[in-house]
Amino acid sequence: MRWIAIIAVVLFGIWYTAPTQPEPAPPGALDLRGTFQGATAAEDAAILAAMADEIANVIEYDGEQEEPLLGTGLALDSLRTRTREFVLQGQSLGQRHPAMRNIVAGYLEAELGTSGGAISNEQRAKWVSAYREIARSARHAISQ
Repeated sequence: MRWIAIIAVVLFGIWYTAPTQPEPAPPGALDLRGTFQGATAAEDAAILAAMADEIANVIEYDGEQEEPLLGTGLALDSLRTRTREFVLQGQSLGQRHPAMRNIVAGYLEAELGTSGGAISNEQRAKWVSAYREIARSARHAISQ
């Protein structure tokens, strides 16, 4: 009987201290899980994450300059389309993953609106935050 109790305590200790799989990070304001499909899904999500991070970095850096070059919503949106054209050499992740495209477009419109006019520092910060959220969500989609 004593050995059974000792074995039970040891097994409980092993079970209690055994490493567990970490829970996946909960989605934030944007959830892109399941929107990347097909053989290039993970690679495309990684590309989107990298592009969104870099766009956020450029917008943030530009705003720190004495005379920012990107001072309107139109210029900021043009940065996104030009980045996609250069990085993907004319291809479109949105064409390959229309569900992702629709969710990201809706998110950007809800967060940033559709005005192409001059932006304030507060609006610039919203652009940076939105693109960082896209990057975070795309990285999270890779692990799902």
